[in-house]
Amino acid sequence: MLTVTQIAKQFGRSRTTVLYYEKEKLLIPAFRSENGYRWYGEKEIKRLEAITSYRSYGVPVSSIRTLIDRDGESQAQILKDHFNELEREIQNLRAQQKAVVLLLQEPSLLEEKIVNKERWVEIMVAAGFTDTDMVKWHQKFEELEPNEHQKFLESLGISGEEIAKIRAL
Repeated sequence: MLTVTQIAKQFGRSRTTVLYYEKEKLLIPAFRSENGYRWYGEKEIKRLEAITSYRSYGVPVSSIRTLIDRDGESQAQILKDHFNELEREIQNLRAQQKAVVLLLQEPSLLEEKIVNKERWVEIMVAAGFTDTDMVKWHQKFEELEPNEHQKFLESLGISGEEIAKIRAL
């Protein structure tokens, strides 16, 4: 039997992470002693091994319980769903790369204010962006570089009112 600190150390995790897994009902100690110590047996060690593996694949904690508690078929489906989500994220990043490449090929478009809002939206759509992707793009731009985001929106000739709405996304 291992304490929370011992099991955390064995798996290279923090004590806080193991306690978080307990809070999420992923890893419940075999029993608790009178002094409140958590004790983990072989079953819990194997379960933490599975949790650690799934986390290394990037599977969200919210899906791991389903993976561990169900049979192999549902595990395969959840892993396929996770794979597909990763693929969507990769495609989204590739679309963003294409948009940047288009802009880099013609940097004068922004400098000379030849690109307006409509043209920019055309470029984003041509690069494969959906409306949702464009919202995420603006959100990330605002988060990372708020001043540059403001300047960029102004360069597109967008009204102050619309800029405020976009930045509030």
